[in-house]
Amino acid sequence: MIPRHERKSRRTRRTSGHRFVDAVPADDAIPAVDEGPAAAAPPALPEPVVALPSPPSSDPAKETVKTMSLSTMIQAVQATLRDEMERNPAVVVMGEDIAKNGGVFRATEGLADRFGETRVIDTPLNESGIIGTAIGMAMNGLRPVAEIQFADFVYPAFDQIVSELAKMRYRSGAEFTCPVVVRMPYGGGIRGGGYHSQSPEAYFVHTAGLHVYVPATPTDARGLLRAAIRGQDPVIFMEPKKLYRTTKEEVTDDPDFTVEPGVARIARSGEHVLLVAWGAMVQICTEAAELAAKDGISCEVLDLRTLVPMDVAAILASARKCGRVVVVHEAPKTCGVGAEIVALIAEQAIECLEAPVLRVTGFDVPFPYALEHVYMPTPERVLAAVEKVFRF
Repeated sequence: MIPRHERKSRRTRRTSGHRFVDAVPADDAIPAVDEGPAAAAPPALPEPVVALPSPPSSDPAKETVKTMSLSTMIQAVQATLRDEMERNPAVVVMGEDIAKNGGVFRATEGLADRFGETRVIDTPLNESGIIGTAIGMAMNGLRPVAEIQFADFVYPAFDQIVSELAKMRYRSGAEFTCPVVVRMPYGGGIRGGGYHSQSPEAYFVHTAGLHVYVPATPTDARGLLRAAIRGQDPVIFMEPKKLYRTTKEEVTDDPDFTVEPGVARIARSGEHVLLVAWGAMVQICTEAAELAAKDGISCEVLDLRTLVPMDVAAILASARKCGRVVVVHEAPKTCGVGAEIVALIAEQAIECLEAPVLRVTGFDVPFPYALEHVYMPTPERVLAAVEKVFRF
């Protein structure tokens, strides 16, 4: 072992928003272990690729032409996985039925033919084993993207995520990082019933050490997934499966396009009522805002994009601007992420409020199959809350 006094000093941790973000010592090495002459050499791992900015080209004909393609969210996810695997041989994908079948939603279709079974790995039905294996891969230089078929199936892996994945950098004094991306389709809207429709984001937001990304558009799915794969933090990447094939837009083909985590997006500008949402609920809020506009109520829709890190500054700025706030999510109401947002506004912007902050959410019951349309927030339910705070 390298003597303790000869090890390089570690950078200290710093904070960003309400979550710790560790400074990554790029030039530190993991201490070597002398296993004796009889120890077999471990198999070589692919060297991670570090993206460096390209120097400007003096020949316009040689410059890369950035194009746009019409894409659904599932196509954006698939294209990003393919691009990042081509760019960096350390990126591997793993999960149940993702190789031959391309996954339940076909997010990984064609990747096995392109990259082979050593980088596109079909796993047993063992979520704890999937995440545990991904942690070991990440600690040894790989960048695994693990797919959980449905967010509802993640609970057997909860101990690996909360006790190991989230804490590895902290416990090792930043000697190890765990750049694992855990992809999971979440939410209702496809009549999946109680075991294929849940929204468990609050569990992961509550766990220090994890990033939580929830895209609402194909563009954000592409930019956030690429940022997650290239980052140093473990990321819970929650994909609203209701939007997989129901949203389509022009998405950039720029191989280096990313969306910065922690920066919210104003999906619709307004001045009377602020609607805060993420994932599939952004579309619901936009539809509610269009209904409210017919009654002369101007709504601003704020898409958080990432729940950790959370863009607190954007929330407070829009709350102070509008003076009335409604938070919308499809997870149960009690102790949902909406409660944290309400608390933030009450603590830091209460003097600007014209009405109590309301929440429109799922109910505190198991997700129902037959009554899915009643359980999930609708534009009409959001509109009722908008009218209540506007007329308070």
